[in-house]
Parts: sequence; structure tokens; C-alpha cells
Amino acid sequence: MSVLLSAMGLSKSFLPKILFADLAIELRDGDRIGLIGPNGAGKSTLLKILAGLEPSDEGVRSVRRGVRIDYLSQDDSFPEEKTVREVILDALADKHLDDYECETTAATVLSQVGFDSFEQRADTLSGGWRKRLSIARVLARAPDFLLMDEPTNHLDLPGVIWLERLLASAPFGYMAASHDRAFLRAIAPDIVEVNRVYPGGVFRATGGYDAFAERRDAFLEAQERQRDSVANRVRVETDWLGHKARARTRKASSRIEAAADRRGELAALNQRTSASKAAGIDFAGTGRQTRKLLNAIDLSKSLGGRLLFEHLDMMLTPGMKLGLLGPNGSGKSTILKIFAGLETSDTGTMTLADDLKREVFEQGRTSLDPMMTLKKALAPNTETVMYRDQPTHVIAWAKRFLFRADQLELELNALSGGEQARVRIAQLMLRPADLLLLDEPTNDLDIPALELLEETLEDYPGAVVLVSHDRELMDRICTDYIGLDGEGGVGLYGSVEQWLGAYEKANAPAKKEAKVRSNSTGGAPSKKPKLSFKEQQELDGIEAAIQIAEAKVVECSALVEKSSTRGHVVLKEACRELEIAEKKVAKLYARWAELDAKKAS
Repeated sequence: MSVLLSAMGLSKSFLPKILFADLAIELRDGDRIGLIGPNGAGKSTLLKILAGLEPSDEGVRSVRRGVRIDYLSQDDSFPEEKTVREVILDALADKHLDDYECETTAATVLSQVGFDSFEQRADTLSGGWRKRLSIARVLARAPDFLLMDEPTNHLDLPGVIWLERLLASAPFGYMAASHDRAFLRAIAPDIVEVNRVYPGGVFRATGGYDAFAERRDAFLEAQERQRDSVANRVRVETDWLGHKARARTRKASSRIEAAADRRGELAALNQRTSASKAAGIDFAGTGRQTRKLLNAIDLSKSLGGRLLFEHLDMMLTPGMKLGLLGPNGSGKSTILKIFAGLETSDTGTMTLADDLKREVFEQGRTSLDPMMTLKKALAPNTETVMYRDQPTHVIAWAKRFLFRADQLELELNALSGGEQARVRIAQLMLRPADLLLLDEPTNDLDIPALELLEETLEDYPGAVVLVSHDRELMDRICTDYIGLDGEGGVGLYGSVEQWLGAYEKANAPAKKEAKVRSNSTGGAPSKKPKLSFKEQQELDGIEAAIQIAEAKVVECSALVEKSSTRGHVVLKEACRELEIAEKKVAKLYARWAELDAKKAS
């Protein structure tokens, strides 16, 4: 594979913090890379440097001539009052295409990402649909290589699965920064970690996330052994050099210099190994022996005239870990709020154990005061906190969550999303609870913190109700699942995969002829030339082509169902074929609508 982009000797710092130094990386044609690293390691900054959007302090970035490198930001921003169709047309402005080519491309990519109406205003879309529009915008530009910063942000679980399938059939290479381990397993056979724990600040391995994790752990163990060996040699040399002055005059100067070099090597190893520490997360239960903590019977809730869910029954007991599954807007957060006593259901009853202690991790960490200092947030009234009946100084408590003493006077709005998440977890750990209600606690947490959160929740003696897009976390800790279909339906499921299968079956792609026709016709220019002889021939034969393409979709859908029990590789290939077939149908409908509108003008 040929090199599309190379970067050598990259360094970047935001004083006083150094993100990375002397970093080197190559991006090749067809690379599919997952980019990981602890919060604050510089992943987003590195992507912007590679995309040419931000300069490095030192180093050289080189892109092969004619190669288009595109960038998908974490934040999805669009001009005010632009329709989704206009957003795509604007993205094609520098492509020098004919009007009909731009309209066809816009219709194709918008259909590909799931839009039914092309005349919606982009600034009124939900977070998940804004992300889909951002993806459509970069797809329309046909990049050779795509750099993506947290592309699953704001997508619900079905949306993440959709993105995995889209990337599986993508004609371009990509690098995606993500903390979602299940997503990384699905899309990235090559993993790169940016972390000061490595010499050169980067570690790269092929074979997928699990193979990467094994090689990384082996490397870090070897580095730790090396550190211990060098530390032992330094102790010996220090003792040797510490003899009386008369003896020291006979020491070889080369040995003295070698000892100094080893001290420098040890200092570097100490600095690297200290960078691998994870936050100390450990929730405390109350030790309650009550069997029934919360019993909900026949709960229902509507908002704005739309039914979220009905006939919800659930009993929570100590040790139970309940996962809430559903598309965005289906009512998962509302159920958490009802269980927390922050909202009431429209029907049904909810019975609580006496003096039930409930703690809530709210989505977006809205309970944090952005103007409060870190010190005040961690220890509101004194210099110490009480954790498990033991006093701990605020500096030690801050260090447990990877904060430095010099950060204590910073306001919370100066902290990153991951740092704010750690603050909120630190607050909850000080309050023993019978029931933890966690709404997207994994947002912005890096992988070491996610793994520690998993271990803590597994051992937590109380009940947990969890909303998360992190399938890995859900799969590892949840004992029960409630699935919402977004239309009021509620069901019990045994796994995330089981719910996803049921949801996808219930929402299988339907024919979109009428929708695509109306969307494309509505968005087409008012004056169009009549069809040429070649275009008329194309229009005459396009209905037959659509029938053939739709038959292929049916065939591929059946193959996906059959492949579900034949292993991951077979299923992945079947899904890829289905995605290709569905794209072809969408493209043909878009072309039909465009030609039909042109003929009618």
C-alpha cells in the first residue's frame, strides 16, 4: 500500500503541558486505524495536525500530491437555516460538478445515511442526525483518507452499528479516534495508541483491538522489568560512587559517566511508567440486606403527546445490573429520572425500600457548577473528605482521580469532558448508595478509566441501572436488559446483541420510492433542460434495474439471517454485501427521481 500521508518529528504542547514529542506516523492507502489514548494525550490535536487544520510546534507533515484528506470533527456544526440538502451541495462547491451531478450526489449520500426528508433544516436536527449529516458531508466529498474524531458521539446503538457497516464497505482509508472498544473491534484491524508511556509517544499494532491489547500489555510489562533492572543497577552504582573520596579518585571516569546515563534512563522510564496510571474508581454500597429495593408496576410515560413507553414492570434487587437499551429519544433517561424520583410516571406505581439511598450520574454532568473550583467540587467544606469512614486529604483524593495539586484552583469549565466525568464520579463515591442510576457515565472516559469502571460496577453490592452506548461495558456488567423500540414498546432481553437483532428486524429498510421522489424533486432547480436521447434511454430502463437491485437486497437480507450463526467473519461479509445492495437501490431511486423531474420540467 502506498503512503498517502507521513508525519515525522511531530511535537505539540499547550504550556505547561507537553502532549507529544518527536512523534512519527504514516497513513497508507486502505489503512483502517483505530486511534486510542488516555484523556489529554493529544488524540484530537494529532488528528487536526494530520488534517492540516492545526500546526505542530515541530516536525514535518507531507501529503502525496492529489490526495484528499478529509476530517470529521467531534462537533457537528452547520450554517443557520440551511437544509440538509443545501449542506451537502455546499460541500460539493469545489468539486466543479454539473448541477444534476451535485443533486444526484446529495440525494445518494443523504439516502445512504438514512435521511427521508432532504428539506429539513440542519440546525433543528437531534444530535444523532447531526452526526449522520456530518458523515454525509464528508462522504459527498469522496476523500481518499478520512480522519474521524469520536465518530460515534451522539449516535445511539443502532446508529453505531450502521456506522460500522458503512465503514466496512467504505472505498477510502480512515483513522478513527474512539474509546468504544466494541466499535474499534468492528472497524479497525490496526490500532495506534498515543501515550507518553511509550518511547516516541506512540505504539502501533495490527490484528485488531484484542491483539493490540495483548502486545501493549507485554510491552508495558517488559518496560516495567527494564525499569526495575535499571533501578537496581542505579542503586549499585550509587553505592559504588558513595565510597570515601580517596577511593573515588581511582574510579574510572567512564564508569561515572555510565552511572549518570543510567540515572537519566531510569528517570525516563519512571516518567513513562507513571503515565500509565488509571483513576481510582470504587463505589461504596450501604450494606443493606433488603431484598426489594425498588418495585415498578405498569409504568408509562408520554412527552409532548408522544408515547415513550407503557406497561413497564421491573423489580430491582441488590447486585442486579439493569441495562436500558433503545434508540435516541425512546425514553431511557426518562426511566432513570422516574426511578430517581425526579419525574413521575403517567400510570402505574413504584414502591421503594425504606430510606432507599439513590445516586444519579446525569447525562452531560449537568449538576456540576462550571464556575466552581476543582478543590471545592471534590471537598466542599474542608481540606479533607471522608471515604469509607476514613479521612483523606483533598490533594490525595484529587490524585486518586489523576488530578495534580496545581489544578485544584482551576474552575471546572477549564477541565476536559473526561476530567469533569472523573469529578462527578469522585463526588458519587463519597455517598454510599443502594441504587446507582447512571446515564451515559462513559462519555469522555478513556479506556483505562472505562475498564476500571467495569471492575467497580461488577463488584458493587447494590443495584445499578445503566444507560450507555458502550456495548463492551453493558455486555460485561449487565445481568438484565430492558429494550425500548421508540414507539412505546417495552421488552426484556438477554443481551445487547439480542435487542439489536430484534430492533433491526422491526426496522428493516422499506421501499423509499415515494420519499426519494418527493425529496429529490422538491430540491431540484426550477428550470431544467429536457432529457437527451441517452437520458431517455436510461429512464426507460431504470425501473427494471431497480427491480433487479431490490431482489438483490432481499437475497442479501436472507443471507444475513442465515449467517448470524456461522461466525463473525461470514456475518460481516454478508452485512457488507447487503450494504452494497441497499446503496445501489438508493442510488437508482435518486437517479430515477432526478431524471423524472427533469423530464417533467
